[in-house]
Formats: sequence, structure tokens, C-alpha cells
Amino acid sequence: MTTTMTAPSPSLTRRLLDEAERYSAHNYHPLPVVLERGEGVWVWDVEGNRYLDMLSSYSAVNQGHRHPEVIAAAREQMDRLTLTSRAFHNDQMGPFLRELCDAAGFDAALPMNTGAEAVETAIKMVRKWGYEVRGVPDGAAEIIVCEDNFHGRTTTIVGFSSEAQYRAGFGPFTPGFRLIPYGDIDALRAAIGPNTVGFLVEPIQGEAGVIVPPDGYMRDAAELCRENGVALVADEIQTGLGRTGRFMCCDWEDVRPDVLIVGKALGGGVYPVSAAIADSEFMDVFRPGDHGSTFGGNPLGAAVGSASLRVIIDEDLSRRSDELGSWFMDRLRAIPSPHVAGVRGRGLMIGVVIRESSGTARPFCEALQRRGILAKETHHQVVRFAPPLTVTRAELEEALVEIEAVLR
Repeated sequence: MTTTMTAPSPSLTRRLLDEAERYSAHNYHPLPVVLERGEGVWVWDVEGNRYLDMLSSYSAVNQGHRHPEVIAAAREQMDRLTLTSRAFHNDQMGPFLRELCDAAGFDAALPMNTGAEAVETAIKMVRKWGYEVRGVPDGAAEIIVCEDNFHGRTTTIVGFSSEAQYRAGFGPFTPGFRLIPYGDIDALRAAIGPNTVGFLVEPIQGEAGVIVPPDGYMRDAAELCRENGVALVADEIQTGLGRTGRFMCCDWEDVRPDVLIVGKALGGGVYPVSAAIADSEFMDVFRPGDHGSTFGGNPLGAAVGSASLRVIIDEDLSRRSDELGSWFMDRLRAIPSPHVAGVRGRGLMIGVVIRESSGTARPFCEALQRRGILAKETHHQVVRFAPPLTVTRAELEEALVEIEAVLR
């Protein structure tokens, strides 16, 4: 891995950064790199510098950049038909949803575009299920969520966030949510009441800093939900589709949620595709006119989703993530660094926690960028490593040389 970076050109990189600063809303704080090309696990900036992508667009590029099968499926479909809306059927959505339901083990799926849309779909689904199936009084349904959750950016979702910045200035918020500490099964038990219809949870909290709950937490939560007639809703938008070393992160504890939410890697880094997946007991509460999306289930997205799913399964990316992730975390833990408080994660979803006495994680990410590695800080103190699942051990070995130099 080259560690010599070409100096940014004032006439190109600076101009592009200035344009973004001038014409876009200031709702992100990206690293000062302008990318123009990607292939597999590698990306190149406008100066020709090559970087190892260790973020995978927040796990949306599990298959690697521009995977040939996903690109071929997109090109073929773009030459045929791209959008029908749901006013008409198309020949791609049904086969795609069948493949998705077969892989996940559920009866039906409702296709959307972004992860947040799929979360909103699941919220509507379990609320209506609570009223029509459980008999909860109208308007009284309650969903339990966890502190430090990240399920998206809609006003309903940020309304039940515990992160002050996500909420500030965006109220009033949707009622009907109860916050409890993450990973605390006793808190979940105490929070369940007669009007509780769902428990919405991430099997690993990604944006919170790659927080892994105690062993058995998801299994115990599933059992509690079953005992109390509460729908377990697993948000696997980041953790699913091979990222944590299993097809779904819930598979680590043999948990089958009532509602499964997927997105990000379902689009193969090419097109936004998401879905809420459930059995008929939950899905059948929707009737024509209850919910919809102009682009959800469109033929281009369905073709891309099918190809993305096949790559994950055919290339056994879950196994690769498990094996490489365990090895990579062991190597990270072996680095003698005065700055690192710990390493945590599962599969290739890994967080390196920077001690507060060493400052925030941002300077470490900037130093990694200068050495040809793109990673991003999360929750101030954590450097997140989540390369495409197609990465090789040799490529990670090269990366470790640079990572160790920065962390030491």
C-alpha cells in the first residue's frame, strides 16, 4: 500500500471542496478527500491517489465497489425498463422479493428505498398489528427503543433518539416510544406494558460506536417479546447481509425476529434498495392505500437487489466476514498503543475506541487518510473499520502496517 499521497491540487480538489461547501447543506463533516472512481475494495481521488475503503459507505458496499454482477444487472435493466410506480406490475419485483424472503426465511416483504423508509414501514406495520390483532386501544400503541439507537433521520425516528443533536430544533415529535438502556434485559422486562406492541432494536449499535450487547441479549429479548405478545423488530440495515459474519446478525443467537429491516448492502452500492420483511400475520395488516412508495419495488432496484443478494450468498461473504473479522480484530488488539482503550465488533464491523486523554478519533482518521486508508470516526471516540466483505487477508495485512503506525 502506497503511503505517498499526491498533494491536493488547488485547481481541482480545492475547487470541488469549495463547491460542495458553497452549494450543499452543511449537515456532514466528511474527510477532505474527493473520490472519482472505485473498484472492489479500492477508491481513487481526483488526484489519482488510491485508498483502501475501510467504511464501505456505512456497510452499503459489502460486495465491493462496482461488483461486475451487480453492475451487469443494473445495465441490463436500464436498457429495458427502470420505473413503473406501483400503479402497475413489473417483471422484476416478484422474483426479487421471492429471493429475499427465501433467503431471510419469511413470508413477504414490502420494498422501499432507504433504510429510514423501511424503519418507518416497520413502525406502521407493528402499530397497526397491535390495534387489529392484539386489540390495543386506538392511539395507545407503544414501541420500546434503546438509548443511543440510530434508525434514521426522519422526524419520527429522531424523536425517539437519545442523541440531543439529532433532536434539537426538529420537534414536536411523534409520541408512542419508550427509551431504555441498550443491552439491559431487565430494563426491557420492566418497560413492557399492556400497550407495548413492539421492541425496535439493532443487534449491534453501529452509529453509537459499534456497541455489542452482552451475549444472549437478543435471544433473551426475543423470548421476552414472545411471552408478552410483543413484536421483535430487528434493524439489520447495517448489521445484516453478511456484515457481522452471519447472513443476519440475529443469526449469531438463532433469533428470528417478527419483523426484519434490511437496506444498504441490498442495493450493492449501486442503487438504494430496502425492505421490511415479516410473516403474513404482520404483513397482511396492509391494504391498498395504507402505505406506498413511487420508487419502492421499481424494476431497476429489484434487478439490482436480486444481483446484490446473489453475490452475498454465492460468494459466501458471511463466512469471509466471520473469518477475516476475527483475525483482523485479534491483530488490532495486539497493537501496543497508548491511545486505544479497546477493540470491539463482530465480523468486519469493528470499532477501535480511542482514549479520551488522546483526543477524539477524528485526527486518527485524518492520519489514516494520509496513509491511504479511508475510515471514519463515529460517536467522537471510535474509529470504525468496515471494509467491503470481498477484501483479502493480504490487503488487510497491508492496511495493518499503516493502522499500527497511526495508533502507535
